[in-house]
Amino acid sequence: MSWLALALTPGVGPARFLRVFTEGEEGLARVGELLGATLERAYRRTLAAGEAQKVQERAAELGVRPVGIWEKGYPPTLRHLTDPPPLIYLKGDWDGGLPAVAVVGSRRAQPWALGFARQLARQLAEAGVGVVSGLARGVDTAAHQGALEGNGPTLAVLGSGIDVIYPPENEELARKVTLASELPMGSGPSSGSFPRRNRLIAALADAVVIVQAPEKSGALITAGLAAELGRDVLAVPGRPSDWASRGSNRLLKDGAGVVQEPDDVLEALGIGATPQVADRPEPEGTAGKLWKALRERGESLPDDLALELKLGAGEVLGLLVQLELSGHARALPGGRYEAV
Repeated sequence: MSWLALALTPGVGPARFLRVFTEGEEGLARVGELLGATLERAYRRTLAAGEAQKVQERAAELGVRPVGIWEKGYPPTLRHLTDPPPLIYLKGDWDGGLPAVAVVGSRRAQPWALGFARQLARQLAEAGVGVVSGLARGVDTAAHQGALEGNGPTLAVLGSGIDVIYPPENEELARKVTLASELPMGSGPSSGSFPRRNRLIAALADAVVIVQAPEKSGALITAGLAAELGRDVLAVPGRPSDWASRGSNRLLKDGAGVVQEPDDVLEALGIGATPQVADRPEPEGTAGKLWKALRERGESLPDDLALELKLGAGEVLGLLVQLELSGHARALPGGRYEAV
């Protein structure tokens, strides 16, 4: 309980906790010397008030596991951080032994990017890869949904307490995924909590894929942190003139790996290509209509397909990405597509 009490002491963040923790059990007896008299008094008050016991009881009620850095179940890759959280709250199962990929991007992603993120995450999950993201609107939500469709594990790292779901419209999705947070239970989201959340996403993944990101984006923070940790950073190309892809395109210009299909990610992980499914069923619904039109027309531009089918250009691009990932279409030079 002593380490948990120290982790819960107001004013004792990762750096100060680590200063005591590196001294082992002896450090607990030297809190005053290591952290000063004020924090020692705060620590003693936390101990005396039984705050550690209260947190454990509350966590048990919610089905949450508080795991400290001093415990065996602590996610090992978080120890790679210079400021690992002393305490991480987990809800659900997460196998740290599986390869994992973070799929992140803009909260205001365009339809094609949402479709790509969802299909990419689904096929990664089908290949036995865990998908990490942040439960945010946009690409994060699509990534979690895709991983669930692929019957694979997916971990949502929150920028709020583990019992405070944000955005609220993702409460149902949150019940289906594994949740993680370093913030105390009951903490609401704040502008400062999301950049700190992003460092956990980067540390928990073996590679980070930026699907679509403008120049100022939290996803780019995640990419930078991942690079510092020695993780592979990859990005999905977007239109050069598209403001929503300027950040991710800049990553590619700076040397990030190019992701055009799931095999690009698997190759970065050192995993074999995704298995090809024989006798694939024809796509259905609007995607099926688009595929049939593409077969009849031959090589076509998305705008021409949109006019023929009376669909929005963004919807057509999203559907083409889905068809490409499912193996029913192929992108060609000049922005054209053909049916496969």
